Amino acid sequence: MKSLIRKMLIGDNVITEYATVTVPESIQEKVYLEVNGQLINVSQLHWLLCIEPIVFGVWIENEVHKTAINNATTCKLYFNSGNKGKGPMTDPMEAELHFSRTQSIEEATGTLFLLKLEQSYIYQLNAVKRYLIFRRYYRKNGLHFRQFKAFVAAYSYPRRIRVISFRQNDYFNIFPMDLLGDISTCNRFVFGLRHTNIALNKIIATGKLVVAEAPFEQKAAIYRLGAHHSANPPALHNLPFKTIESKDHGFFIPDWAQSYREINVLKTINLGSHMLLWGASSVEQVLQPPTSNLYLVHFLHHLYQQGRECAYPLS
Repeated sequence: MKSLIRKMLIGDNVITEYATVTVPESIQEKVYLEVNGQLINVSQLHWLLCIEPIVFGVWIENEVHKTAINNATTCKLYFNSGNKGKGPMTDPMEAELHFSRTQSIEEATGTLFLLKLEQSYIYQLNAVKRYLIFRRYYRKNGLHFRQFKAFVAAYSYPRRIRVISFRQNDYFNIFPMDLLGDISTCNRFVFGLRHTNIALNKIIATGKLVVAEAPFEQKAAIYRLGAHHSANPPALHNLPFKTIESKDHGFFIPDWAQSYREINVLKTINLGSHMLLWGASSVEQVLQPPTSNLYLVHFLHHLYQQGRECAYPLS
């Protein structure tokens, strides 16, 4: 009976909280910000930055759109499946998030608006199936359905995994992150680092870090680095890969990294469970030809996209 229920809910899939995928060409999903009746495509310019409370950052350069957001107290993000529609909001909507506007960071070329989640709605599959999947597989460690919906929505858009490096005298750390984003038009990076990360205070004190692009083939190594968020890494010579030093900071980079950028932190904001770091990036240092990267999507999103026959390959 249990196997039959499992088959009905998730098919032959192996249940995970998040699916690790590769994006063969370009991200197909679209994300739109609605504010005062205006619809703005922010697909590549929005980032999840904090978990408790859930806070997104949205980068806006258009002056009309900036004025609209500054004059609004609330706004919405719509997550669309993408791939088949021919215009804005023509593909199935997977999720809808309602926000209150909090702080912002001004730059000459645009503004990073910080949005705090107030309400979330998800539309993948059907309401009964969504809730049964939650009850059977996700209701653990005090996770509420409200939180589940928010995480499903946030990861209905692929979040790229990158590798962060830090070094101070004899101390170093290397760990993966997906709560981050880059703004190519002004060479800025934004990071959401959990307060429990053991390197955070050192990063803030020195104002430096390095962000590297990682190939999907190194998934196992990247996942092992995840332990370094809360524990010191082994000695350099005991790492399961060789390293090189970054150009100016001298931070250790895995030798399999595709490229890296050195970051100088300009501003920090305490968002709650995470600290926002806003930094200026150096010119990208290319180490080897690019290949596909690793991305995280929520399992429910992956399951829904399977049904639409447009799911990304699992890595």
